[in-house]
Amino acid sequence: MIRIVAILLCLAAPLAAQERRASHCIALAEATPGITYLHQASYRDPIPEYAARITYLDHSMFLIQSEGGVNIVTDYNGFIGTADFLPDVVTMNHAHSTHWTRYPDPAIPHVLRGWGEPHGTRADHYVEIGDVLVRNVPTDIRSGFGDREPNGNSIFVFEMAGLCIGHLGHLHHEPNSAQYAALGRVDVVMAAVDGGTTVDLPTMIRILKRLKSSVVIPMHWFGRGTLDVFLAGMADEFDVAFEEGNSLMVSLRDLPDRPTVRVLSPAMLRDPE
Repeated sequence: MIRIVAILLCLAAPLAAQERRASHCIALAEATPGITYLHQASYRDPIPEYAARITYLDHSMFLIQSEGGVNIVTDYNGFIGTADFLPDVVTMNHAHSTHWTRYPDPAIPHVLRGWGEPHGTRADHYVEIGDVLVRNVPTDIRSGFGDREPNGNSIFVFEMAGLCIGHLGHLHHEPNSAQYAALGRVDVVMAAVDGGTTVDLPTMIRILKRLKSSVVIPMHWFGRGTLDVFLAGMADEFDVAFEEGNSLMVSLRDLPDRPTVRVLSPAMLRDPE
């Protein structure tokens, strides 16, 4: 009898080890400590304790780096610059070719597509990589001739250092109540503000005001005209700050007085000559 019990316990142990790490972004319904802005640094520099670095590369591509050394590129299209640099994780969305590539470098350990195969099926990512949890919330996209492709985009959420960092991808509609609930708390969000190829600006502004993120980073803007219209629409509830470069360090500390739009100027990765 003792031998049988021992065998059963051994069999159960691997199952327990496979349990998913709980998402703190979903679990924490109320605002918890917020964001402190730290000095800018090179993408090669180490990340301070309890912090994350976000670097705007181009279009909707960002490099997100954790204290534990995990390097993530969002909406990866195959080219991040001339630097000799290989990310650990890339995420992609297929609404447009500028947001994905058919041929990601096979040396990248984790390639996470925001759509399922065949098209129309859900992508389902919930991946622990070092000190980072990566998960997705699928949304629909517009396809040719005004049709709608279910689950063609994913909002990716990256949980690290107590932060919940969201990238809305090529969002074509406001999330429904279930999708908002699946996102949970989003401290930092990267949002497309082109006002046309993704959602229109009034819809995006409504989404961001509902999310109430402490930091909003505009992306997918094609000139100061569109960007300025977006900033004007946010100014009643958000402060606006222009960063000197393309990088921002964030850490979970005291909340700012008001949520803030942080404008970064995109630049591809390159090493000093």
